[in-house]
Amino acid sequence: MSKEPQQRHPSHFWRLWGWPVVLGLMTSLGLISALFSDGGPGDMLAWIALGIPTFICFWYGWGRRRRPRP
Repeated sequence: MSKEPQQRHPSHFWRLWGWPVVLGLMTSLGLISALFSDGGPGDMLAWIALGIPTFICFWYGWGRRRRPRP
């Protein structure tokens, strides 16, 4: 009796929550870096880690509301 290998399907949880979890972790990293750094690379990390989620939120927030004119 041979068993057929199970097909792997992406989890529905990660399909729905994957990017929000990544953005939340990136935001947390940026906030912690900004809190504990004293200039230099820590500040650069904070700017980048907080800037990317902010840019993505603005991009999708403003981009989704526009409707094409008839």
